[in-house]
Amino acid sequence: MNTSVIYLFYGFLVILILSYAAERILESLNIRNWPHAVPEIIQDIFPEDKFNEARKYQLSNYNVDLLESTLTFILTIGFLYFGGFAWLDSIVRSLTDNLIFQTLIFFGIIAAIGFIIKLPFDIYDTFGIETRFGFNTTTPKVYFTDQLKSALIAIIIGVPLLSFIVFLYQKTGQYFWVLVWVVISLFTLFMSLFYSNLIVPLFNKQTPIAEGELRDAIEEFSRKAGFKVKDIYVIDSSKRSNKANAYFTGLGPEKRIVLFDTLVNNFTTDEILAVLAHEIGHYKHHHTTKGLITSLLQMGVILFIFSLFVKPGSELTEILCNAVAGAKPVSPSFYMGLIGFSLLFSPISALLGLIFNSISRRHEFQADAFVAEHNMQENLSSALKKLSVNHLSNPFPHPLYVKVYYSHPPLMERLKALGKS
Repeated sequence: MNTSVIYLFYGFLVILILSYAAERILESLNIRNWPHAVPEIIQDIFPEDKFNEARKYQLSNYNVDLLESTLTFILTIGFLYFGGFAWLDSIVRSLTDNLIFQTLIFFGIIAAIGFIIKLPFDIYDTFGIETRFGFNTTTPKVYFTDQLKSALIAIIIGVPLLSFIVFLYQKTGQYFWVLVWVVISLFTLFMSLFYSNLIVPLFNKQTPIAEGELRDAIEEFSRKAGFKVKDIYVIDSSKRSNKANAYFTGLGPEKRIVLFDTLVNNFTTDEILAVLAHEIGHYKHHHTTKGLITSLLQMGVILFIFSLFVKPGSELTEILCNAVAGAKPVSPSFYMGLIGFSLLFSPISALLGLIFNSISRRHEFQADAFVAEHNMQENLSSALKKLSVNHLSNPFPHPLYVKVYYSHPPLMERLKALGKS
């Protein structure tokens, strides 16, 4: 066996072990960062009973995440070490000689295994933890219907897209990554434009903001901010959860702001306007467009690097595929190469995550500053406090955990920044 294959195989194991260890250390640091008593600085936000409830909620989620991630880690290591990918490769090759069908069956089986592993934890999270802490409002019927719809959407979209990518890989040689980049970019743009029109209605009802005091206030503010009021919708999120939120989606004429009905029903008009102003701030600073362009450029770079590792007849591709196979001899293939590249690229992906989370947190501060420009910082501060209590959020996440995982600044940092505005 080629020594390069052996070294890379053990390199994969080291990457998986270090990734798991890093995640567990960060999670432990974060959960241990909770103070034992309610600090004076947040006593107006979290009364003692809510503070203790939030700690129990976070600890419950931590314990379940620990169990799920540990089980997934053990199964992944075992599958790699004992040649599970080689075994799966032999199965798909025995069923068909067509690379497209082989790829679809290979990833279909992996997706099914992942779904089976995750489902019990997700059910417990929804009907156990979320119900115990008063968040869950979904029914078993809605839950399993959501699962079925999600699976069908993944199949309807994923199968043709993956098939076309493999087809391009077969037909266009070493420059296939350029065409794949174009295809993925066009698909991403299409989904950015029409996701709220095509996908969201399959799960939720979206309606334009109703006439009344709130709509009048929104119309008045929108005129000042230069944002079209027709793009503001209310979504019936309460059919699944009591948590409140809002988000900005779409591009150009298809852009819209979506308010959760839990936000509309439980927050004051001034607080909702402040949240709305924050979302408009993202639009004014072109954060959605910048994020989309950045992600597409990143995708292009990743595809180019991938094309260097995985191409027909390449010795590097053969080494990569055999390492994924658990140092067992297999014929190189697109799907085995993709698994190997994903493992090899994961440390770089983690580094990119740090960078993009940092950019995202800066964008959140900019959107908050837009609110302050309209003298609504006190109302946004009040809304953020309510949202934190509403979600039983961690008011004191560990700084290192924030850098790695948080796309939004922690509550206390946002309140501090708003206080200086």
